[in-house]
Amino acid sequence: MSSSSTIAILTVAGGRGVRAGDGLPKQYRALLGKSVLARTLEAMHRAAPQASLLVAIHADDAELYRGSVAELSDSARAQLLEPAIGGATRQQSVRNGLEALATLSPAPEIVLIQDAARPFADPALVARATEAARAHGAAVPGLPLADTVKQIDAEGVVIATPDRASLRFVQTPQSFAFPLILAAHRKVASGGAELTDDGMVAEAAGHKVHVFPGDAANFKLTTPEDFLRAQNALLGDLSDIRTGQGYDVHAFGEGDKVWLGGVPVPHSHGLAGHSDADVLAHAITDALLGALADGDIGKHFPPSDQQWRGAPSSIFLAFAAKRVRERGGIISHVDATIVCEAPRIGPHRDAIRESLAKIMEVDIGRVAVKATTSERLGFTGRQEGMAALALATVRLPAIESER
Repeated sequence: MSSSSTIAILTVAGGRGVRAGDGLPKQYRALLGKSVLARTLEAMHRAAPQASLLVAIHADDAELYRGSVAELSDSARAQLLEPAIGGATRQQSVRNGLEALATLSPAPEIVLIQDAARPFADPALVARATEAARAHGAAVPGLPLADTVKQIDAEGVVIATPDRASLRFVQTPQSFAFPLILAAHRKVASGGAELTDDGMVAEAAGHKVHVFPGDAANFKLTTPEDFLRAQNALLGDLSDIRTGQGYDVHAFGEGDKVWLGGVPVPHSHGLAGHSDADVLAHAITDALLGALADGDIGKHFPPSDQQWRGAPSSIFLAFAAKRVRERGGIISHVDATIVCEAPRIGPHRDAIRESLAKIMEVDIGRVAVKATTSERLGFTGRQEGMAALALATVRLPAIESER
């Protein structure tokens, strides 16, 4: 392994997240269409673009991890190292990650250790963490307490009221001089007691740990309520709501099936076109591009370009959906209508919706597909071809309104 970065970010993603409810480990759950882990890594990369990124994962989660990092931007993936396999506890997972970083040439000077379930770390917080590590060697972000704290005994009786002015809620990323925290983890590894954060590890090894200002927005996803709070926070940032429309037509030609939303539907004819003539996918592609004010399908995939001859239209639709994500947005809803006398769409509707959802990487509940005839009027009524209309609603960051 090699790296030229003096900063590394170790993200701890080996936990099971049982308090978050049933389902996948919380770091791999979708949050507005992107996994929590991917959002956390992307946030850390935006804050420190030159830092190496390493994730400590559970031994059983390799496939989930690969799926999550596939959602990252190209620049973030370029900084990503091979994952370290975590241990039975968080402390062991962090040590395994640090030992992996120790094999870099050169090893990092500073390491930031971040919880995978904190996707809201901003550049200012990461900058404070880095500065504190350089100044003090060991530092953690902390928030003052707003409420009075009581210490109680086993029976629930108050035995003390600590002065809250001297207390802090501690967050991540926690930051350290790399040799200091690596040596500290090695020193306490055989101690037996489980230390629940890396500041405790540094303390146990005899180091002073500095507390720098944290950020209340940098909360950890632990319970189902936290996920709802995170979703609302993300939606609040996506206040530029746009709708695009798309329309496409293709004539019938030779063939025994038509492609609709990536699904082959048996028919007495095929549809003629430069690609696979998927009239539905083409209309939705144009709707998404329209919502972005980003041209149309012909601009990005001109029929004069022979590489698109016979190409599956899923390529075009996936491209348009990716353009939405690249601009920090989400696809909120797609509503499409197919106009034809035949074939019958009803028996294939669910398969088409499922295919479209997979191509666009959205939940199937965000995809509506309807079909109608033109009452035997016009070219569709004469069964000369098919048409499709689509509306797409996307949400973009407010800054997009200035583009």
